[in-house]
Amino acid sequence: MKKLRSIFLFITFLTILFLAPAQAREVSLRILYVNDFHGFAEPYKPVGSQESLGGVSYLAAEVNKLRKEKPALLLAAGDMIQGHSWANLFRGKSSIALMNLMRFDAMVVGNHEFDFGQDVLKKRIAEARFPVLGANVEGFKDGLKPYVIKEIQGMKVAIIGVVTPDTPQATHPKNVAGLKFLPPAEVVEKYLPALKKQADLIIVLSHIGYQADRDLAARAPGIGVIVGGHSHTKLLEPTVINQTIIVQAWEHAKALGVLDLTVEDGKLKSFQGRLEMIKAGQMQEDKAVRRLVKRYGMRVNAVLGEKIGEAALDLDGEHVRMRETNLGDFLADILRQAAGADAAIINGGGIRTSIPQGSITIKDIYAVLPFDNYLVAIRLTGKQIREALEHGVSGVEEGAGRFPQVSGLSFTFSRKAPAGSRVKEVLIGGHPLDPQKEYVVATNDFMAAGGDGYQVFGEALKSSPDFANVGGMLKGEKLVYNDAGRWLREVVIDYIRNQKKVAPQVDGRIKEMD
Repeated sequence: MKKLRSIFLFITFLTILFLAPAQAREVSLRILYVNDFHGFAEPYKPVGSQESLGGVSYLAAEVNKLRKEKPALLLAAGDMIQGHSWANLFRGKSSIALMNLMRFDAMVVGNHEFDFGQDVLKKRIAEARFPVLGANVEGFKDGLKPYVIKEIQGMKVAIIGVVTPDTPQATHPKNVAGLKFLPPAEVVEKYLPALKKQADLIIVLSHIGYQADRDLAARAPGIGVIVGGHSHTKLLEPTVINQTIIVQAWEHAKALGVLDLTVEDGKLKSFQGRLEMIKAGQMQEDKAVRRLVKRYGMRVNAVLGEKIGEAALDLDGEHVRMRETNLGDFLADILRQAAGADAAIINGGGIRTSIPQGSITIKDIYAVLPFDNYLVAIRLTGKQIREALEHGVSGVEEGAGRFPQVSGLSFTFSRKAPAGSRVKEVLIGGHPLDPQKEYVVATNDFMAAGGDGYQVFGEALKSSPDFANVGGMLKGEKLVYNDAGRWLREVVIDYIRNQKKVAPQVDGRIKEMD
């Protein structure tokens, strides 16, 4: 009887064990993220700010502190290796060394990762001790992965990376020769079914811009989180679209994004997100990162630390994507004068930072003009100039880099009008623009080749019967000035050296109508 009783109790225990509801498995995950770093390793004062912001040694210390509190992933949403002289002088090698030291878990390529060319990018990817993603980049071999799967406390997290399809217009065409940038949403939708089978949580690491992230979330259900970049959006709190959480952390290491998730049995149970603002001198510093930043910084200063002049006031490079600025006027004037042109049109996105009042060094100019572009001047009709200006203001709402900074001409526009019909009065040399007359317009080789979507420039140049583009060197009878042997920044450096002191003012070249 005792034996039968024992068997009965054992069977009862097994029945209760198997029929009882399973204990829910709950996992906490912290996602730390940055985007659009652009090599701004050292703190700086943006125009209008009274305090220094950023400083990657301070950001790294904050990462270390937050990592200790709970399991975390550290992600980068693109444009990490190019921009400031701290990165550019080493063609992004310093940025990768920094990211290795900080133990990043994954990064997606941004459009500016291609600015040094594909061979250099392959070297940077080979140096990285973390996966570099680009699911929608077709034709790039040696290192780019579509996605990676990480395991955190038994939970599998899939991270897929996509970059803006506008990359061929955002970098020099020679840098992306042979590559295709497929529509991000289509690519993500293609991978989602397989990723859902492999992972409990899907993260899209995106360099397509905030509005495109919103559109992606609305179109492709099943994405847990989109960590975004490209638009430099300062999202203080997460946005939720179609049950997908969207985050982005501003720019230049001035903020660290923090997103805390609770996942229960593969389903997102709760979340909380914020930006931690990085303020130099008010936070702890990571000593190892500080040493690395200083080591590369000393090499930059040794090459680029020479003083060449003085700015009598702040030169505004912060607002060049939305309105006329004194720095935009100043640079456009230099190009027009150097080329002996009737006018100059340059893309605001080619101006990467401001110059504060005080001493101007070579490093400052390299930071403002980091791209290897040279000065050209081409013949354009008045009709083509108007088309170029229309294109330039067509994306002012989102702060697109194609916004024009000009010299030798003035114009009015209305953002309330449909794109393509926004430009009103245009004057060149104080006279109304003649649609049929041909003018000489100074610009850079990037725009002349159709960069930033300025197709009218590229089409005008290609209309020359002797047009040629040999390894990025433009030729053709429409090209009346071609200074291919000298970068734009060298032209600007020489000008400031001669002037000694500069104090450009905004003089109303671009007026926005109500």
